[in-house]
Amino acid sequence: MRLKLDENIGRRGLEFLKASGHDVMTVWDQDLQGVSDQILLEVCAAEGRALVTLDRDFGEVLRFPPEKSAGIIILDIGPRTTVQGIIDRLRDFLAVVEITPVAGALWIVEPGRVRIHVQGHDDS
Repeated sequence: MRLKLDENIGRRGLEFLKASGHDVMTVWDQDLQGVSDQILLEVCAAEGRALVTLDRDFGEVLRFPPEKSAGIIILDIGPRTTVQGIIDRLRDFLAVVEITPVAGALWIVEPGRVRIHVQGHDDS
């Protein structure tokens, strides 16, 4: 799977996904840190990369329509962000992604559940 990690996902998240066999780039790789969310999502769509982020703003489906993306994955870590929390949510995501396509969908990966919003319906 082709993924782009937002600047809020650290090196350990990158290493974890690469070790799992995925094609992963980061905003740092392309000097995209600090660009607007809109531009970042457009770059991801043009590259065919799903965006992995902690930024809940990407959950605003009217502002960032998932169907126009290669996929948006929001990791909900809880009130305190830790490296282990990020790895745990990435592990949860990878467990489900094997059976559900990412492209065109908004994924919200929370402790204990994964919500998937696809144009026209939601799965939990």
